[in-house]
Amino acid sequence: MSEKNYLAIYAKSFNWAGFFLPKNTYKKCSSLYDFCRTVDNIADDKNELNIKKKKLSIFKNDFLNKDFNNLIIKKMWALMEEYKISIKIVEDLFDGIESDLHEVVQLNTKKDLLIYSYRVAGTVGLMMAKVLNVKSENSMKAAIDLGIAMQLTNISRDIIEDSKNNRFYIKHDFKSIKNTLDMADLFYESSFASIKEIPFNFRFAILVARRIYKKIGDKILQKDNIVNYNKSGKIYVTNLNKLFETFLSILDLIKHLFIKEKNHLRNEEHLIIREEINLNERI
Repeated sequence: MSEKNYLAIYAKSFNWAGFFLPKNTYKKCSSLYDFCRTVDNIADDKNELNIKKKKLSIFKNDFLNKDFNNLIIKKMWALMEEYKISIKIVEDLFDGIESDLHEVVQLNTKKDLLIYSYRVAGTVGLMMAKVLNVKSENSMKAAIDLGIAMQLTNISRDIIEDSKNNRFYIKHDFKSIKNTLDMADLFYESSFASIKEIPFNFRFAILVARRIYKKIGDKILQKDNIVNYNKSGKIYVTNLNKLFETFLSILDLIKHLFIKEKNHLRNEEHLIIREEINLNERI
């Protein structure tokens, strides 16, 4: 299997932030993202549903059976062993991707939305935190929060594209989009203070990623109504915007010098997720 840098191909905002990580750490984060993206791509490709289910089942079995002929799987297991990443987190990710493999996907409640967002993105945030040597429990929870915030942003941005694949995570109206982004902002807020507990040489990159991704939500809200939203196409952050958000992240880094880590702010939402998933085992 040829090596691809999925981080550079699919996640330009993360790749921009990754520039500020030490080279070896960036490689490890890239290996983690390669694995997560490979799983996600199986669900998102253009194959028939039964073919996608089969491909995901094969990849999952190869992963569980440690098929190290697959370099992506080999690197993932190396990360899991080095950083003590629980296999339960990876299984949560598979559960999230499998939930997308239905003729119609529809989330009807806040609980559905939170659990889905944890599985497909909160898991990635938690695993990334472990790779970045985060030790604080509050900061682990905040890493989940940042992943959920980013997923809620994705869902708000991709309603039209998702609907073409019969995936309806939220309603296709501007009130639902705004409510989802308001919820995302609560999770972005929750992540901020605890980023202070990330080792200093990794901290700035996370602040940059957080700001740039949050900016996508701001740009969505600037559309102001569903007509403008529908006409806008793919909403993204320009390189000029990224430069400005990177500068603001320097101010965030300075701000961290004067704040104390707060208690976790999203306990209510985590309790909802815990109704189905034991987060303590994962953290």
